[in-house]
Amino acid sequence: MTRDAIACLGAGRMGRGIAVAFAYAGHDVAIVDFKPRDVDRFAALEAEALGEIRKTFASLSRFGLLSAADVETLMARVSVVPESAAAAALSSAAIVFEGVPEVLDLKREALARASQLAGPAAIIASTTSTILVDDISSAVEHPERFLNAHWLNPAYLVPLVELSPGKATDPAITARVIELLEGIGKKPVVCAATPGYIVPRIQALAMNEAARMVEEGVASAADIDKAIKYGFGFRFAVLGLLEFIDWGGGDILHYASQYLTGALKNDRYVAPDIIGRNMAEGKIGLRSGEGFLDYAGLDVDAYREQRLAAFVDLLKHFELAKPPVL
Repeated sequence: MTRDAIACLGAGRMGRGIAVAFAYAGHDVAIVDFKPRDVDRFAALEAEALGEIRKTFASLSRFGLLSAADVETLMARVSVVPESAAAAALSSAAIVFEGVPEVLDLKREALARASQLAGPAAIIASTTSTILVDDISSAVEHPERFLNAHWLNPAYLVPLVELSPGKATDPAITARVIELLEGIGKKPVVCAATPGYIVPRIQALAMNEAARMVEEGVASAADIDKAIKYGFGFRFAVLGLLEFIDWGGGDILHYASQYLTGALKNDRYVAPDIIGRNMAEGKIGLRSGEGFLDYAGLDVDAYREQRLAAFVDLLKHFELAKPPVL
């Protein structure tokens, strides 16, 4: 099977993690150092990057995801390329993942040069976690082949990749990147160009609230984290947030939000307008057949059974599935 050649622009943590993910899935990956360095400094960078990647594959071997004998095969797919050889590496890549530091001017400069060296056919994706796609897309020659692809660390383990197309992005390019990522076992989602993408925006609220509860003396840090791991995280490893609203009913969130807003005297708990609109339209969730998701024609009993079985699997993972006391 022919597999696309991948280039990672920048030899930092993100580039190394992406290289592991693609090499594991059978692709050749060139990690391109875009900084001019003398021979000794490049050799040191190369040894460090390949050493970390080798350690990552070794850990995956210990975790049972590959055999120790596989490590050399996977390592042979990864190369670290000096700036002087960047043109050859980028021109042969089907897709280039840019991962230089989160500085607007640096990214624009790197993307402009990379898009020239790569030629017009290669897809170019920035992995920026902070800069909106249309703030950098104009630096790219043929911006219709450019989009943001936000990986979550560790990139080689976390399945999610958040894709953010720009105004100029060709939908066929987005579809091709989705296909490529799904082919290596990732779960891509598409979101509008907005600060925080999806996960960072949600997790910022949750992390700040957890820190605020420590500050207020609600519970110890250890107990808050225990609650998150065995309650919050436990449920949302099986049910999506919006699916969970539908599971219990949007009306529950509506009244809970009203109570928390009044009791804690803070507007951060006010429900968005869509919650009230859904209630007014009878879109309560699973009970009414429609909420954020459409449950028309769904075998509700089978759906609940499947989700509950997934919870039981998590109990087994945490070694909390105990036999009954008879």
